[in-house]
Amino acid sequence: MKKILLLLCLTTVMVSSAQSNPNDIFAAGINDAEQFLNDYLNPVSEGALYSISNGWYNTADAKPLLGFEISIIGNMTSFKNKEDKQSFILDTADYENLQFVETDGQGNRTTVKPVSTALGEIEGIRVFVEGEVAPGVTTREEFDLPSGLAAEGITFVPSAYLQVSMGLIKGTEVKVRFLPKIETEDVSVGLYGVGIQHELTKHLPADKVLPIAVSAVVGYTHLSGTYDFTNTNVVQGENQKVDTNMDTWAFQAVVSTKLPIINFYGGLGYMTGKSNTDILGTYRVQSGPFQSQTYTDPFSFKTEVSGVTANIGTKLKLGFFRLNVDYTIAEFNNLAVGVNFGFR
Repeated sequence: MKKILLLLCLTTVMVSSAQSNPNDIFAAGINDAEQFLNDYLNPVSEGALYSISNGWYNTADAKPLLGFEISIIGNMTSFKNKEDKQSFILDTADYENLQFVETDGQGNRTTVKPVSTALGEIEGIRVFVEGEVAPGVTTREEFDLPSGLAAEGITFVPSAYLQVSMGLIKGTEVKVRFLPKIETEDVSVGLYGVGIQHELTKHLPADKVLPIAVSAVVGYTHLSGTYDFTNTNVVQGENQKVDTNMDTWAFQAVVSTKLPIINFYGGLGYMTGKSNTDILGTYRVQSGPFQSQTYTDPFSFKTEVSGVTANIGTKLKLGFFRLNVDYTIAEFNNLAVGVNFGFR
């Protein structure tokens, strides 16, 4: 099974269609498809929101007037130990048509079973829908529910972007981050954001001799992306894709040392984010009780997250070259690495 829908288009090289494609679920009818895809896609949206909200600072020491730094930042937001994000319980009593093929060996149909989200690794879950297509004529369609990223050995949600920081008036630094729009045959993705950092210790008389700096940081990030689904024998159509827009805000208090070469920093903050995901295109069911049904731009999903974050990191400064690494503890933990080039 190929990889499926990595964090709704945050990267391009790791995204491809699945042999058990999520759009097969349309064979179960529009209501069942909406319910399943909401539970299936929601955790990957949550992970992506946490991922893109990271990386706003690598020190609390704000740059002086016209001091600048250009950074390449990469995030690895882990879900390795988050079983609750890798699977959900599917109860067929909550669905109109979807049923498990599996029985308990005594002919009793399984009705409740954990299944994979887009982050998970559960494979081979066979389901079916059955119904009359004409008086006295019953048809049945079987297909596999989609698995997720963990089935491919991927246990993190990545993000990457460029970030530019520049010092302005005393103690204030502005930041801009962006990922130029990237388009491939199946994926389109772009990112931008803006932030501001203000060092509180710059206002203290002992600023020049204090061994630490304390700052407040606020950052906003927006990501937009699309991922084209692959047609299958069960559901065909045109322009089948996921279209996602994500927005996050990060509010953080940061403290760091002020040493010439190696420094340490840490922060405590709060993040909030939301995503809007549209399932677009035309979906024509080819077989089963809903054959000949056509759905166009069938539905949208919304995901909202918020929570406290805390991180700790270190930064190495060698002239104009700087390297930083930090780890954030939150609902989704994150490892960030920054390669930085700066002046002053």
